[in-house]
Amino acid sequence: MPKRQSNRFKHLVVIHGNKKYINELEETAYRFEKIKSIYAEIVPQTGSLQKQQADTILTNVTHKIVVRYSAGKDITKDMQVFFRGHHFEIKFILNPYFKNETLEIFCQELLG
Repeated sequence: MPKRQSNRFKHLVVIHGNKKYINELEETAYRFEKIKSIYAEIVPQTGSLQKQQADTILTNVTHKIVVRYSAGKDITKDMQVFFRGHHFEIKFILNPYFKNETLEIFCQELLG
């Protein structure tokens, strides 16, 4: 069995989520705000997941972000990830082999 790579999670990423607030018109609105910072591994990906017809799935993934399960278990699909000026939209999250060791967060980089 291979040893754990302690330097694998060397990038500090910031997780943002939708938070409710009251705007100047006393209306309830939502905006993305920082939830937490965690260490991650960022792996560039190229590809897309396309299954048309009845089970319509159309996803374009540019990066895979791997985090420790304990640090990322509360991350959801409606959150966003920021890293050094790059902004990522979460497409889907996998728990490989249901081992609860790491989470693989598949993202699309948002430009502009």
